Amino acid sequence: MADHIRIALCDDHAVVRSGLRHILEAETDLEVVGEAGSAAEAVAIVTSTRPDVFVMDLGLPDRSGIAATADVRAVSPATRVLVLTVHDDVAYLRRAFGAGAVGYLVKEAADVDLVQAVRQVAAGKDYVHPSLGAALLAPDAQTARPAGPGGELSDREVEVLVLIANGLTNAEIAERLYVSVRTVETHRARIYEKLNVRTRAALVRIARNAGLLEGDGSP
Repeated sequence: MADHIRIALCDDHAVVRSGLRHILEAETDLEVVGEAGSAAEAVAIVTSTRPDVFVMDLGLPDRSGIAATADVRAVSPATRVLVLTVHDDVAYLRRAFGAGAVGYLVKEAADVDLVQAVRQVAAGKDYVHPSLGAALLAPDAQTARPAGPGGELSDREVEVLVLIANGLTNAEIAERLYVSVRTVETHRARIYEKLNVRTRAALVRIARNAGLLEGDGSP
């Protein structure tokens, strides 16, 4: 681990980012080199600053923090992503690690836990919030990757499923994911086929049961 750890932050609430910066920069070996409020801004920040650690929220306005994590890792493989989220669910943890995160911390954690997590991932180690560590290792733990007669959904299909369940149109999903409407239509068709469902209401139930919806998600 370097003597000085360079950190970027991504959270859609400026007041949260300010609080995180205050906590981290109180430590002499930690420096915040950039802030982002969206997935697109996160990519721009990591491109320009190449931080050692990227502290990433999951609830972003343009794309999910899971997708943003994958984007950050694609741009800067050396950057270690630490997810900081309200979701204390192993399903989200597994999806985050599947996208390339190496740390997962719940926002209710103490300030000292954040500092410890940043230092640990910067040192090349994984970090999991203590309340989720045992669940992650459990072989029968539920995942947030729904499957049906046609097989298991891919990461992108899970992302599209969540957006459909939240009521977004194909055009809105395309804009959110930076893909064509035709691509979204293809994903949608495959999701319906794999899960063997015909209605959005059925998709909402599946997404909710998998722990993928932050709110009610009712149609």
